[in-house]
Amino acid sequence: MNSQISPHVRVRFAPSPTGYLHVGGARTALYNYLFAKKNKGEFILRIEDTDEARSTQESLQGVVDDMVWLNLLWDEGVDSKTLKDLGPLGPYRQSERLPIYKEVADKLLQTGKAYYCFMTDAELEQQREQALKEGRNPHVNSPYQHWTLPQAQEHLKAGNKGVVRFKTQELKKDYILNDLVRGEVKFPSDMVGDFVLLRSDGMPVYNFCCAVDDHMMKITHVFRAEEHLPNTLRQLMIYEGMGWQTPEFGHMALILDEDRQKLSKRKGAVACSQLRDEGYLNSAVLNFIALLGWSHPEGKEIFSIEDMINVFDISRLNHSGAIFDRVKFKWVNAMHLRALPNMELWKQIQPFLARENMELPQDPVWQEKSIEVFKSYMEVLADAIELYRPLNDKSYVILPEAEETMKWEPTKAVLTAWKELVEAYPNEYMTEDEFLKIQDEVKNKTGAKGKHLFMPIRVAVIGKPHGAELKILVPLMNKKSLVSRAALALAQL
Repeated sequence: MNSQISPHVRVRFAPSPTGYLHVGGARTALYNYLFAKKNKGEFILRIEDTDEARSTQESLQGVVDDMVWLNLLWDEGVDSKTLKDLGPLGPYRQSERLPIYKEVADKLLQTGKAYYCFMTDAELEQQREQALKEGRNPHVNSPYQHWTLPQAQEHLKAGNKGVVRFKTQELKKDYILNDLVRGEVKFPSDMVGDFVLLRSDGMPVYNFCCAVDDHMMKITHVFRAEEHLPNTLRQLMIYEGMGWQTPEFGHMALILDEDRQKLSKRKGAVACSQLRDEGYLNSAVLNFIALLGWSHPEGKEIFSIEDMINVFDISRLNHSGAIFDRVKFKWVNAMHLRALPNMELWKQIQPFLARENMELPQDPVWQEKSIEVFKSYMEVLADAIELYRPLNDKSYVILPEAEETMKWEPTKAVLTAWKELVEAYPNEYMTEDEFLKIQDEVKNKTGAKGKHLFMPIRVAVIGKPHGAELKILVPLMNKKSLVSRAALALAQL
């Protein structure tokens, strides 16, 4: 199907603020965002917070912050800072839409499409057990389904509590969904029994809110994960019961872990906030999750959000599960990271270096030079911490692993010659060639070679006999720092 769709496109991403935004949710948001932008439509952020026990303001702010970090900015929804409504069709938080759901439920009650049910939990459980014994679907068969509305209202006035159920038993037909991702899907109406719309405390259930909100907010297309496919039948019934036009649906394949199991929170599925803390770039996250169920028409693996918008077509959404390959994810991030201008990358690694209280030169020339040296060694921004740690004088300590090297007979002579030659060096920083030349002079002066030459010098520079190549590090270290470290190493002999 071509992605140039009519009528005017309106899509939504509708998270529940009961935890963090994980990559599955971010992918759903991304595909909806791309579809809206490609078709010059609107992208709406709706908050499904009717689960009062689990929904928190903190989680809501976290989800909103993650969306802003990913740059998936919405046209209508809650304001990213105040969480107040932003747009003409609010409220955009379901907890603030209760009168709307009550009004729709009343219409369904008045037209006989729904009824009040006063069955107790014990009665419902007894019915369920009996149905399972007889090999039937455990659908509710309520004795109240034929009560008139005035009868039910009298019962309520007498202090009895009841739920509002949607009547399904007279809908004997198949519901056909032409899914934009999966093709034709057939739902027999007897897949579900009379389902609840409003609980006895007046709180609406998910499927009812979802159908009402999608209609009221003029949503034209619903793209969501395939786990929502079973919900679609109830929503189609509500649309039909109200005489509303149904949006088009597309159900996307699940994201699977490397062991081909559903990527779940319990298994430590990756939260967007966690990715940010580990130093993934937002552009790389979008690039990688786009490929979890969609493919670029030119077969590209690295691309920008602008490129995605230009080529996005729902016909390229895949209906089979996508593997969340962490190795590939790091590679995608490394490609985006290395494409950044040096000083932009320096800016991006600052929070990670600050986290470790690193004191590094403020000179932009030095900063750019250091990025040039380390860029190819980074896959995520957090990699900068260990790359830059040897350059931080406060971090310099002689580690226990250097003990054996410090006991070698040539070590004292090597450290003494190294310190003297560095002290005599005329400039503040040396080049790689100048470092190699000084190293050769130490060798000539002391007769030490191989590990007896390199390891003591490495201890004098980074505090341990193994690690990064000195010809990379030493040109980034000033003379004063190199001399003071060599003095500390000598003092330990």
